[in-house]
Amino acid sequence: MTAGHVSRRTVVVEFAGARGGEAPLTWGQSSIWRLTTWRPEGDPYFNISWVLPVYGRRGLEVVLGAMRRLVERHETLRTNFRRGPEGMAQHVARAGRVTIEVVEAGEAGGLVRPMAVARELAGRLAAAVFDYAAELPVRCAVVMVGGRPRAVAFGLSHLAADGGALDLLAADWRDLLAGCEGPDPGWQPMDQALFEREGPGAARGERAFRHWRAVLERAPGSMFDYPPYPAEEPRFIRVRMESVALGVAADTLAARWRVSSASVLTTASAVLLSALTGHRRVVMQLIAANRHDARIGGLVGPAAQDGIFALDLPGGTLAEATRVGHRQALTGYQHALYEPFEMMALRAEIGRERGGPIDLSAYFNDARSTGDWPELPAVEPPGDPAAIAALTERTTFSLTGSWTEVDATAQFATGQARHTCELSLLADTAYLPRATVHALLRGMETLLVRAVAEEVPLDTVAALCGITPVERPDGWDRSRSALGEYPNGKQR
Repeated sequence: MTAGHVSRRTVVVEFAGARGGEAPLTWGQSSIWRLTTWRPEGDPYFNISWVLPVYGRRGLEVVLGAMRRLVERHETLRTNFRRGPEGMAQHVARAGRVTIEVVEAGEAGGLVRPMAVARELAGRLAAAVFDYAAELPVRCAVVMVGGRPRAVAFGLSHLAADGGALDLLAADWRDLLAGCEGPDPGWQPMDQALFEREGPGAARGERAFRHWRAVLERAPGSMFDYPPYPAEEPRFIRVRMESVALGVAADTLAARWRVSSASVLTTASAVLLSALTGHRRVVMQLIAANRHDARIGGLVGPAAQDGIFALDLPGGTLAEATRVGHRQALTGYQHALYEPFEMMALRAEIGRERGGPIDLSAYFNDARSTGDWPELPAVEPPGDPAAIAALTERTTFSLTGSWTEVDATAQFATGQARHTCELSLLADTAYLPRATVHALLRGMETLLVRAVAEEVPLDTVAALCGITPVERPDGWDRSRSALGEYPNGKQR
């Protein structure tokens, strides 16, 4: 039993949804399935640990009833994934059972922090891989303090949900606890699968293929076409920077340049990679939520896929590059709904046409649920360069994870914090040593803070941000990645 827990028991909750059935995987499910097969067997990397508070003074029966209705209302939570004669399929159970742990964490009035206990439990629930064919993709626990439910913990398969789906489930959870249940969801993964194959989604998929082909035909063989460094063990690390200054600067520049703060960060990431690698055409994959369509916007299930972003940086200023980058990012997000295995075939086809596969291992992921930082501190006067520069004294760095194998060489990502900009960089240390990772993160802050004060020419970025451009030995063949030698040895 976990330290500090007084007792633990299990209860079985029976559910009966409106329908069951079988359908092909949605494209979002297929995207996750493809990644799970890329990972070593038994690796829980794509599981999600998640916690929610119990709002108000609710009894255990009310909480268990709300969890039952959550499973009944959302088919994704009662879906198995099995291989059939026509490939992988989703199998939705109309009725069944879910086992829920009930953990008594301490006495009322004690020093127990229910959400902290729930986070610990959620980490344990998500630590083991799911049996996709036989197990429901959700594990649950209720944290009790003094006999009253205070929080719930979930371990979820990424095949069941993404960030957008979690936001929808959180809103539904609050309503269910309050007894304000709304209409049954009108769009489920089985509906999405039909939409993608026979409805307007099919036409969107065709447009996405045309866009990707146009970008891939001109993409660098690899952004990281230089000799590797001695790698750390584990080889892949993720470093997080928490910078109020970066958030305020990004918001200030977004308003000034009439773009989104996401486009400011995406373009700055591309500019820094260009300064490091020497590539004047930067190609990155964007994690696209795919929720601008009203139907998909209400889908509880994975909808996110990769978009593709290409930016030419022959010269000019950061402001000019960001205005172009904003348009290119919007185009990338608009073309991120497609059948993922067919996209892999397209990438392979274009690789053959060009004489070797194309490495797309640079990413940007804006993971903010609201697309902004609503609790950033105010700066007086607004946009004052000196006041924003002073905020850099608050910036902190931390190592948040390490892995032996990850499907990325460089992935910039924002976090969920509302009061500061959390920017992380997951990196392959064979191509981005730890010192370079820190330099790129700090360089992002330096670049945007300086841009608030003055125009920043692109040809000054490396020196301004302390980025040392990579060196390639005389005679080094920069096309080697196009001949099949990916930076970390695997096609993505």
